[in-house]
Amino acid sequence: MSVWPAWEVREDGGTMAWFHVRLAFADGARVDTLAVVAEGGVSLEDVRARPALSLKDLGALADWIEGPLFEACGVTPSGAAEQLVSRARPAWPRGMEGRWLIAQEYRAAQEGGVDPVLAVMCATGHSRRKSLRLISQARDAGFLTPRHARR
Repeated sequence: MSVWPAWEVREDGGTMAWFHVRLAFADGARVDTLAVVAEGGVSLEDVRARPALSLKDLGALADWIEGPLFEACGVTPSGAAEQLVSRARPAWPRGMEGRWLIAQEYRAAQEGGVDPVLAVMCATGHSRRKSLRLISQARDAGFLTPRHARR
């Protein structure tokens, strides 16, 4: 098993870090995950496996990678809750106000030369898939230009 940092976000005096985790098995099977250690537990943002995992194995995946993730963070599972900053999802307005704020984050990131999707992920606390959906809704509301010109 290998664990390496993906990115880190510092906000409100705390830090939230994502990690890439790869499990490689002798028979050629492989599981790649994007995981977050927070509030003394492991959250899986994305999982890709070849061959596909059964539901039982998917449920056990967090247990398989918990120890190496805590070790990469420099904490122990028993003391993780005290050592990690609690990272509840930030409150994000719904409806038109939320879509307008998404567009503001997106454009600010573009102007700053950084990944706008990652900026929306950091601002909202949502996964990449959910952030892309929010960006699409902001486009549909007219706050962002269309992704592709239609002919």
